[in-house]
Amino acid sequence: MGFVPGEEVLVVRSAPLKDPIEYNLLGYHVTLRRQEADSIEVKLIDETSTLTPQEDFSTLSNLTVKEGFGESAGLLKKSPKTIRVAFVGNPNAGKTSLFNMVSGAHEHVGNYTGVTVGAKKAFYEQDGYRFELTDLPGTYSLSSYSPEETFVQSSLFGAHQPDVVLNVVDATNLERHLYLTTQIVESGLPMVVALNMWDEFVREKNVLDLETLKTLIGLPMVPTVAKKGEGKEELFGEIIKLYEHRSETRRIVGVQYPEAVEEAITFVRDGVVQVEKSFPPALRKLRPRFIATKLLEGDEAFRDIVTEDIPKGDYLLTRTKAAGRNYTKSSGLDLQQSILGGRYGFVRGALQETLRIGSAEDRERQHRFDRLLTDKVWGYPIFVLIMFLSFQLTFTLGQYPMDWIEAGVAWIGTHISALMPPGSLRDLLVDGIISGVGGVLVFLPNIVILYLCIALMEDTGYLSRAAFLMDRIMHGIGLHGKSFIPLLMGFGCNVPAIMATRTIESRNARLMTILITPFMSCSARLPIYILIAGTFFPDKAGLILFALYILGVGIAVGSALLMKRYMFIGEDTPFVMELPPYRIPTGISVLLHMWERSKQYLTKMGTTILLASIIIWGLGYFPRPTEAGTMTASEVQEQSYIGRLGKAVQPAFAPLHFDWKMTVALLTGTAAKEVIVSTIGVLYSGEDSGDLGHLSMKLREAKLSDGTPAFSTENALAFMVFALLYFPCVASVVAVKRESGSWRWALFQVVYSTAVAWIMAFLVTLIV
Repeated sequence: MGFVPGEEVLVVRSAPLKDPIEYNLLGYHVTLRRQEADSIEVKLIDETSTLTPQEDFSTLSNLTVKEGFGESAGLLKKSPKTIRVAFVGNPNAGKTSLFNMVSGAHEHVGNYTGVTVGAKKAFYEQDGYRFELTDLPGTYSLSSYSPEETFVQSSLFGAHQPDVVLNVVDATNLERHLYLTTQIVESGLPMVVALNMWDEFVREKNVLDLETLKTLIGLPMVPTVAKKGEGKEELFGEIIKLYEHRSETRRIVGVQYPEAVEEAITFVRDGVVQVEKSFPPALRKLRPRFIATKLLEGDEAFRDIVTEDIPKGDYLLTRTKAAGRNYTKSSGLDLQQSILGGRYGFVRGALQETLRIGSAEDRERQHRFDRLLTDKVWGYPIFVLIMFLSFQLTFTLGQYPMDWIEAGVAWIGTHISALMPPGSLRDLLVDGIISGVGGVLVFLPNIVILYLCIALMEDTGYLSRAAFLMDRIMHGIGLHGKSFIPLLMGFGCNVPAIMATRTIESRNARLMTILITPFMSCSARLPIYILIAGTFFPDKAGLILFALYILGVGIAVGSALLMKRYMFIGEDTPFVMELPPYRIPTGISVLLHMWERSKQYLTKMGTTILLASIIIWGLGYFPRPTEAGTMTASEVQEQSYIGRLGKAVQPAFAPLHFDWKMTVALLTGTAAKEVIVSTIGVLYSGEDSGDLGHLSMKLREAKLSDGTPAFSTENALAFMVFALLYFPCVASVVAVKRESGSWRWALFQVVYSTAVAWIMAFLVTLIV
């Protein structure tokens, strides 16, 4: 990430709890824990001294230009009408935004590291060509340290190589982002560079001699503004030229390292050439010099390929080790660091000739704002206030459209009930579908508002600051600062949050994060809280909502402490994370984010919840007793299939004061938490099918068989606590299995979370 000998590092600030520490390096901000920072050797710079630049690493004499494409030209021989394009770039470069702008896809875009945790596919057509687009995870380099880097490596250098690489770089921070570009250049893969965020580059009054830079690096480069859709046609026009061998800019440009490094590379490259015919086909398309460099860097992925797939691999690794030993012995330097420094020197040399930095006013304004949000006194109160306002806004602002939708659902049910003759079909429509689906539909505004708040925190870059604030706490419970981002994403939906744990390098921290993420109250639980809290605690609903979210976080923290002590002992990985610049979210990005989540919610209502509502209604409607005409709807339900099931399981929930209807609702909630509200709507609406009314009123009026109220302050709170803590849905269980790699962990999460939910709900009944 730029920590190479000779670089100037500025200490910006420490987090409020003194760990981690924020540094400014190569024009970007990165955080490290103190224990990792202690392993980096630094030298203080006083006013009378300057750093000595690395010899031969920052002049244009390092540029070696070689005409032609070499064997990589074979990548371009494919169907003349389909071009496979891989989007590659650093985190926060706007790669996924550009991908969405080009393809019309609506992938989630966030201003923090680790949004894209897998490859996304889409298509685009221009000038008679069909482009098969792949959005790869953001990565800082082509190494094999992190899961993202390994995935990108396998995608670019594996059996399914792209025809053209589209490298998206942040134009406002070229020195940092062009390091990855240099690595791809060395590989020989055909590539076009998108200079994204060009509007910000111009606003900061920077000046770039683009034509000279293209000549020096040997690549087509096109300024783009992804959020405004600027530069798309020009960008893909260059891709077509490159594909058709008509690019006048494209040529292989190599980095000229110091003489001793060049000798080591040449020695290993000669060995690569000798055994090249035994390489896998994909590797034979890469430059032998690049393969030699990766082996000298100690890249594990390339070493594994050489060891496992090449007959004379041991011979090649022996040459590599010998070259490394000779270099270290003769120079006293680390070969990997020298290669790193050579690439940065290559980039710096090109930019010294072409780039002029303009005003720093905007950056200084951002820094002042950042100092406030991460201040040791104000940082945490501001964070808590932002979270509280998000939940309060979700409840209060969402109440108005919720009342309108609820009135509309009641009106539809009442009119259908009046128009249709009595019978099973009318009961199915009114008590089953309308009560079930309509009871969930009314909470759509609250879901939209919650996702609006999360989208704003993501797109502005505040989430990374939240991780910066929380790392010391996360580290104290055995987690990683990066764990905070999936946990916070869990407030939206636990499934993508569990998937986002792939960005955590430590296996123990990743597993712990996977197992405690379901305690984060997802948006599917929100309708339950709003219904119960709004019904029985109308004056304190916002506070209770906030308290439930805090309880979920507290249980997650406690669980992590237990797991750290008894299950996941030892192992830790460095906390290294970039702090992206603050950006004003675009309206279209926020609206797309809200629409995508709302669409998922509506789709679930038209599928899972609709089916569940019909099944629950059927189980509660049949078998019809012969004397049904003289029985109340509640008595008919008690004798139905679902009544029998609820009564069979209800003894386990009797200490929590849950009746059989509440028990059934929790059972059906294993499919999706929204189904709990749907089930309540079906079971409690049957008291008077001729007047649908408000569900809240029916819950307040609900009675047990002995005439006592079905809901009280104690069991209403206990019900919400249980719904909060037991496993969210079947989809989350599958996600736990997929990300942990074992059904054992998925089963553990189900049993553990359900046990915790029962215990905490029981404590509520004792305390309240």
